Amino acid sequence: MTAAYHWLFVPLTLGLALVMAIMETIYVVKKDEFWKKTAQFWVKLFAINFAVGIATGIILEFEFGTNWSNYSWFVGDMFGAPLAIEGILAFFMEATFFAVMFFGWDKVSRRFHLASTWLTGIGASISAYWILVANGWMQNPVGTTFNPDTVRSEMASAQAFWEVISNPVAVSKFFHAITSGWVTGGVFVVGVSCWYLLKKRQRKFAKASILIGSLVGIVGSFAVMLSGDSSGVHAAEFQPMKLAAAEGLQDGGKRAAFTIVPGIKIPGMLSILSTHDIDGFVPGINDILNGYTDNDGNVVPSVAEKMQRGRAALDALAQYRALKDSDPAAAAEARAVLDENVQYMGYGHLEKPEDVIPPVGVVFWAFRFMIGLGMLMLLELIVVGWLAWKDKLADKKWLLIAALCCIPLVYICGQAGWVVAEVGRQPWTIQGLLPVNVAISSLSAGAVKTTFFVFLAIFTLFLVIEIRILIGAIKKGPETPNE
Repeated sequence: MTAAYHWLFVPLTLGLALVMAIMETIYVVKKDEFWKKTAQFWVKLFAINFAVGIATGIILEFEFGTNWSNYSWFVGDMFGAPLAIEGILAFFMEATFFAVMFFGWDKVSRRFHLASTWLTGIGASISAYWILVANGWMQNPVGTTFNPDTVRSEMASAQAFWEVISNPVAVSKFFHAITSGWVTGGVFVVGVSCWYLLKKRQRKFAKASILIGSLVGIVGSFAVMLSGDSSGVHAAEFQPMKLAAAEGLQDGGKRAAFTIVPGIKIPGMLSILSTHDIDGFVPGINDILNGYTDNDGNVVPSVAEKMQRGRAALDALAQYRALKDSDPAAAAEARAVLDENVQYMGYGHLEKPEDVIPPVGVVFWAFRFMIGLGMLMLLELIVVGWLAWKDKLADKKWLLIAALCCIPLVYICGQAGWVVAEVGRQPWTIQGLLPVNVAISSLSAGAVKTTFFVFLAIFTLFLVIEIRILIGAIKKGPETPNE
């Protein structure tokens, strides 16, 4: 819930950062005060959204210690590193240049202020990268080894750290998140600008903003498709159950069909999307439960066998820790069993094989909402942008209203993507290593329920306040001439 609320603010921050930087660049190049006032208006909305996003993000990081203490103990050495770098490097950079950008319009030179605006956006993107390095590691834990002496997953070398930060899942998630933020920012700018056209206000400002916003959104949409393609390939390789759930695929095979909606399928398309080969084998839920042979000829054990080997690893760990001081020989034997089965240790905590199946219906429909609404956003941006370019948009009242309605839809699209990424990997906090039931703190159900609803109320209040402040600023409008 906390992450979902935080994700309401992050995409707009990423998208508006690019929009306002482009506008200010035009101002510095053309020395036209109109573009300065236009950029200042969107900077104001950026600042409102940025402030609330910080509040939700800080709370999210504290929750790792309060609600997920076992998780923090097990992978704190690894997981804390990218978050610490994000705070020390990216967030401080972002916050420093934000101050210059927001307060320094008449206090520093035009070029220095422009650099501050770009660096604020770059800082936000770098911040997102380090956070997604941490999240990507949870989806595909690379670069760490299990230390039975400390019972922790640790990075043992600089090379291991490089593996973590260059994790292909993290890289694709980063580009997917950044470019989806461009789409959100583009749709938001276009929608707000269309409201001015509906009210017959600030038409020059609205047209200029629509052209920039639609361009950013269209570029972002195509970039999202490219990064989404790599995300699909990585899901097939590292999280096949997530892919099977997103497709509702019970029994896999070669030339697997992509389901648009139940009853409508494109033959072979799922194999192409997930393996880039129409003859590629895509495992379904039953294949993963029962075991299968992947496209490289490797035999993937059944979940029941993984659970058996995981329990053997846990028993060996207990024996090793109990005997390492009193009986080194027996401890060495236990350590050998542990090393042989350690990759399946997380499965030892599961109660039954079916526990590895996420909520299929939720993931299946969230995936379709994400794709469907994403295509709708692209169509809206192309049509509105083209008509604005041709000066034929102002009298299209129905299209202006539709563009305004797309603002909440683009947020639903982003939330749906978040659901696919995070609900789709259940029951794992760390894929294959640590299930949710082991990662949590020792808290009573009552305490969790109480704090859940308290934070739900607080975050909802934050959201209502932000929306009201944004609406107030939008109604007031930019300081450009009412042309």
